[in-house]
Amino acid sequence: MSSPVKTDTEDTVAGPPADGNGSGTSIAGVLMQAMRNNVRQYGMIVALAVIVVLFQIWTGGTLLKPLNVTNLISQNGYILILAIGMMIVIIAGHIDLSVGSLAAFVGAVAAVLMINHHWPWPLALVVSLIIGAASGAWQGFWIAYIGVPAFIVTLAGMLVFRGATQILLQGQSLAPFPDGFTKISSGFLPAVGPNTNYHNLTLLLGLALIVFILFQEFRNRRQQANYDLDVLPFGLFLVKCAAIVATISVFTMLLASYQGFPIVLLILAALLIIFGFVMRNTVIGRHVYALGGNQAAAKLSGVKNKRVTFLIFVNMGLLSALAGLIVAARLNSGTPSAGINFELEAISAAFIGGASASGGVGTVLGAIIGGLVLGVLNNGMSILGVGSDWQQVIKGLVLLAAVGFDVYNKRKVGS
Repeated sequence: MSSPVKTDTEDTVAGPPADGNGSGTSIAGVLMQAMRNNVRQYGMIVALAVIVVLFQIWTGGTLLKPLNVTNLISQNGYILILAIGMMIVIIAGHIDLSVGSLAAFVGAVAAVLMINHHWPWPLALVVSLIIGAASGAWQGFWIAYIGVPAFIVTLAGMLVFRGATQILLQGQSLAPFPDGFTKISSGFLPAVGPNTNYHNLTLLLGLALIVFILFQEFRNRRQQANYDLDVLPFGLFLVKCAAIVATISVFTMLLASYQGFPIVLLILAALLIIFGFVMRNTVIGRHVYALGGNQAAAKLSGVKNKRVTFLIFVNMGLLSALAGLIVAARLNSGTPSAGINFELEAISAAFIGGASASGGVGTVLGAIIGGLVLGVLNNGMSILGVGSDWQQVIKGLVLLAAVGFDVYNKRKVGS
């Protein structure tokens, strides 16, 4: 009889009994236990905070200036989108090397449709997303139903899509795009209400986000207590909530003091909420974890592994297309060189954010955190004038440290 499949969840926190009074357990002990049971999630959050503080000091406060924060979001939005899809692929025990080339191909398709054939940009956008999903379905078919390893299929896809991009664009860039399309990457939510020296709509969105997250935190705590699961003592829980509120408030004020909420951040937030909910609370989300944790046991448990694998790559193709459209809108052109090394950035973000090389472990939030770690490193080193050669060395060492940390934790748990 196969052992149950262990999966990774978003908010599993250990502590004293569910009454929350922390009796019989020291605060330090509770904190250490919580950190041990959530080492991937909490560890990278702490690492991100440390990196932000260090670069804020080293750059003389430039890193967290409103303009630079907005640029940081615009520069890394498409990598974060790819990281979400790549995290799900890696959780299922696969890899996708074609995402950068597919993003470039979809951007080229959009350019040809809008610039050469004068299609309305909303129609071209929808068709481009469909092409991305169909490309993912093509790769998913070979992986799920034919049985070709994902590494080989997506390596072939990387070559095919890169070559197709060159053929489609004939080696030249196409520009410019319509203004409505470019706002997907460079636009902001409109200003509303009286003049307060801040972007009012951004302030309202920040307040709504705080209320939503606090509601979720208290609801999750109550559900854990009802099922006699361990929860943090109430005092530490309030400290956690206060830290969340402070972080969102500072971030909101930074955005509101410039031009407000970027459109690309709105897209990213919607994807984070949707995929976070799917991976935590739906059947297919649990099946993805089960498939990566132990494929044989998952199959015996009734998981339709072929269908789940197929849908994972359809989703990855769709997100690659979305990232490609955002890149094209940011560059205001379809270019043959777009998307180079995007797959490496997405894979790095997933592993830095807590994915396991053996599958079955990872969170959507972790992918975002991993992507932000890379984004802050890139941005901070660029401000400091660090050469691209040293930037590559540092990012490589960060990736190696993240995967090594995962291997060390597994060996420690096994022993």
